[in-house]
Amino acid sequence: MEEKRIRLAHGDGGWATHQLIHQVFQPLLDNPGLRLAEDSTVLSLPGPGRLAMTTDTFVVQPAFFPGGDLGRLAVCGTVNDLAVSGARPLWLTAGFVIEEGYLLEDLEQLVESMAKAAREANVWIVAADTKVVGRGQIDGCFINTAGVGLVTPGRAMGSHAIRPGQVILVSGGIAEHGVAVLSARAGLDFETPVVSDAAPLTALIDALLAAAPGTACMRDPTRGGLATALADLAALSGCDFLVEEEAIPMQPGVVGACEMLGIDPLFLACEGRVLVFCPEEQADAALAAMRSRPEGAGAQVIGRVTGEGGRAFLRTAAGGTRRLEMLQGENLPRIC
Repeated sequence: MEEKRIRLAHGDGGWATHQLIHQVFQPLLDNPGLRLAEDSTVLSLPGPGRLAMTTDTFVVQPAFFPGGDLGRLAVCGTVNDLAVSGARPLWLTAGFVIEEGYLLEDLEQLVESMAKAAREANVWIVAADTKVVGRGQIDGCFINTAGVGLVTPGRAMGSHAIRPGQVILVSGGIAEHGVAVLSARAGLDFETPVVSDAAPLTALIDALLAAAPGTACMRDPTRGGLATALADLAALSGCDFLVEEEAIPMQPGVVGACEMLGIDPLFLACEGRVLVFCPEEQADAALAAMRSRPEGAGAQVIGRVTGEGGRAFLRTAAGGTRRLEMLQGENLPRIC
């Protein structure tokens, strides 16, 4: 592979493709399942339970941003979608669509980031695929993923389990990923730097569920941010939520950046945070469990489920109340 950029030949299934697989993907993503190099990887389930499966596609621009990159984001986003459904993530697949001329060193960095994030989450990337398209047909590199996890028998969480009287928690400061991507995209330097919160949440969620087994629902507030997640869950559950603006954790750098740019941080994406609904009597244990993990050090109770109705409300710092709606239109395009 003398050239330092991706060529169309790298996607034709021939010798160049095999070089790319054996020199980039297999060494960095190495595990027993992938090592077989078969058309399918046959895996044994590690115990009884139901399977959870998810898929996602990641097209963030720019691909490298403070605190992460497209590769880390692809693993964390997929793992977290499984974890918030109550599943233990086990296996991932990855499909790469790469533009002709893409720098090989950038691709290697993305794959290395994926491998590191997979080790953090204790998952294997057991199958992968590459396609190369002509210049200008895509913007650099896109990554599609699928993930499979195991749900413990008897565990059933979701919006259907949300009930009045439950409290609402978030595991840390919001909007950090959105601000980090925006700063990289626009070349902005804020007085207080903000880095992406992208992180796998498997260990945090394991600790949370052990401490608060009555947890009813979890959601990772990615696209559309905290406000969209709350509005969506309120509608799905048929319950009203009341969230306290002053209780929502935000870094000073996030607050300053959003004030300067005129952006509402409630609609900016998080990629390493979890929104939790649990019984009030288990809230302290849930907080302690999340705060025991570095990625949950900023966990806070931010509100409660107040009754029936299917609406989410925010009590503002000024004492008023406004309804939270889902994001309308484009607030910050291509954040994942």
